[in-house]
Amino acid sequence: MGVLVFKIVIGMLFKEPINLNLKDGDVVYYPAFFNEELSNYYFQTLLNSIEWQQDAITLFGKTHLQPRLTALYANNNLPYSYSNIIMYPKTFTQELLKIKETIENKLQLNFSSCLANLYRNGQDSNGWHADDEKELGQQPIIASVTFGIERIFHFKHKYEPSHKAKIILQNGSLLIMKGSTQKYWLHQLPKTNKDIGERINLTFRIIT
Repeated sequence: MGVLVFKIVIGMLFKEPINLNLKDGDVVYYPAFFNEELSNYYFQTLLNSIEWQQDAITLFGKTHLQPRLTALYANNNLPYSYSNIIMYPKTFTQELLKIKETIENKLQLNFSSCLANLYRNGQDSNGWHADDEKELGQQPIIASVTFGIERIFHFKHKYEPSHKAKIILQNGSLLIMKGSTQKYWLHQLPKTNKDIGERINLTFRIIT
């Protein structure tokens, strides 16, 4: 199996959900979950209202600043940890609550927290990983929203390297990863040399 590329977002506007049909995974993409006007409003509001921070991360014995800004919000005080970083949540803002409720009404789920990411330019990124921390349970459900500049999102199977996919995440889109996706698949948001602007990514989670 070669790289499965979803080019549906180029020059076309789809409003119906699209199942990526990944082996051992359950991933659904809503290209226009929020309309353009609302997406642009949320982008500007969140850019200025979220308390962004840049944490240091240690990989292979070397410590460096994460190539993005982050923030954690929740309806509880449960911390979330990844890559030796422990984050403590702030209280949901009005806008984050509205976005969360819109997603919850669609999916009939209740999310407890949101890890927000700000990618300031094409050099900000997130390397290969799975959202499989124990706080997220056995089959995590991640609802990932994009506001701002679109970016290419990559998947690769953990055990079958020939199984790969990538998709362009649009402004206002929603990507749902659930089931066994985190057990069998890695994902990343790679760097790009293109001169691009900022992207806000909200990842709603259920922390147990």
